[in-house]
Amino acid sequence: MTAPTAPDRLLSVLAAFDHEHPALCLTDISRRAGLSLTTAHRLVGALTEWGALERDESGVYHVGLRLWELAALAPRGLALRQIALPYLEDLYEATHQNVQLAVRDGRDVVYTEWLSGRSAVGVHIRVGARWPLHATGVGLALLAHGDPVFQKEYCEGDLASFTPYTITEPERLRRALAEVRRSGIAVSDRQVTQDALSVAAPVRGADGTVTAAVSIVVPHADAQVPVLVPAVRVAARGISRALGWQP
Repeated sequence: MTAPTAPDRLLSVLAAFDHEHPALCLTDISRRAGLSLTTAHRLVGALTEWGALERDESGVYHVGLRLWELAALAPRGLALRQIALPYLEDLYEATHQNVQLAVRDGRDVVYTEWLSGRSAVGVHIRVGARWPLHATGVGLALLAHGDPVFQKEYCEGDLASFTPYTITEPERLRRALAEVRRSGIAVSDRQVTQDALSVAAPVRGADGTVTAAVSIVVPHADAQVPVLVPAVRVAARGISRALGWQP
């Protein structure tokens, strides 16, 4: 087995932080990164000096603002969010339900924006959260328009289950993706929680490639998909045009 390189060890320190562990002491960082305490101390010191990490008065470390500054440069991150936000707000005002914007990263969907009201159905979503592509509306929209080779590999891979309604059979997933391409809309019904349904549409960049997806999540019991589809389509088309797409 190849020994970890210096960049590997540095990245392992940053990877120790996630949504469940946003604040860590040095010992926790050492343990989660798989590094000796001495090595972790040295790397954490370098990252803190640069601004990637910040240390509070109690000695606990958090992700630093320097990383936020870098993340803001990502074309699929803050820049996309700023362009999409007016359309997401319009969709929210029209429905007062959960409105989401997401991009694909590997086999996951990553949420870059989320708007929600107090009366909206509860969702396991926050900005930066990840979920497998096959289990969400935005994920299905992104996967359906992805590279065919990647689609084949994904369908043949492990399909995690979250509820009895989650798609876990490769052939069923292939049929669902074909329907998304035919209709231009993805519907994920009770796949993550048994009380929610999402309707999603793809967002295209200037070259016509699907770069993101927008969705609305509503209570399953009250879902009126034919009513939601036009609103989601309008939001997706508006964002796409703002990104330079010409139908």
